[in-house]
Amino acid sequence: MIDIYLAGIGLCAPGMLDWASGSTVLRGEMPISDEQPKPVATLLPPAERRRSSQATRFALQAGQEAITHAGISATQAAVVFASSDGDGENLHYILESLAQPEHEVSPTRFHNSVHNAAAGYWNIATGARTPANSIAAYDDSFVAGLLEAAVQAAAENIPVLLVAFDLPLPTPLHEVRPTAAPFAVALLLTTQPDNALAHLRISLEPGTAAGTVMSNPELECLRCGNPAARALPLLQAVAKGQAQHIVLGWGDNNLVIELNRE
Repeated sequence: MIDIYLAGIGLCAPGMLDWASGSTVLRGEMPISDEQPKPVATLLPPAERRRSSQATRFALQAGQEAITHAGISATQAAVVFASSDGDGENLHYILESLAQPEHEVSPTRFHNSVHNAAAGYWNIATGARTPANSIAAYDDSFVAGLLEAAVQAAAENIPVLLVAFDLPLPTPLHEVRPTAAPFAVALLLTTQPDNALAHLRISLEPGTAAGTVMSNPELECLRCGNPAARALPLLQAVAKGQAQHIVLGWGDNNLVIELNRE
């Protein structure tokens, strides 16, 4: 059992361009629109911003919002980046290049293709020297990242920023690994209750009980269609400001969250 506090949230998704707009959608006060986010990752210096991929910009946009929301410096927090597919844009380009007779791969494309690219850009942007991890666990990447971040925050008594993100892959990769829409979410976890948005009591339990679903069909399609969007039931409970029992499936186990308002 892990007791942890949620101090800040960042969100970057269609119709939910940030936490303020996303929370109104999650409370049912506004319908979800088809407006697409255009993250710019203003944390990055201009030269690095030009070299960064769309996936990295989504991740950094959400992370920056969560840090600002929590009111702490980015240099104080360890980070955990969780993504099922990583940077599909650069992977697609590299595979195309390798299929050509010359086999020429751009060095910039190559260093952007590694799974911890977003974490590297985060440290460049913030100057942070705190630990930075990158996790992939297929459709359960958000759940794995949440457990990793919560354990680290509780064990080391430091704030930990979780950033989960996944974007649709280009064709033809999309045909074998479809992702419904781009989605990035960031959660700042801490052991300190001061000004927390919610108290989370997290446990990993055996079993394959049905996970918590979204009552809104559009949000449920998004939850099922993007691994990072598995965060939506938790985000909705926080947005509504209500205590809730949340179950997130993870293989043969369930991550169970008892959420209470502080």
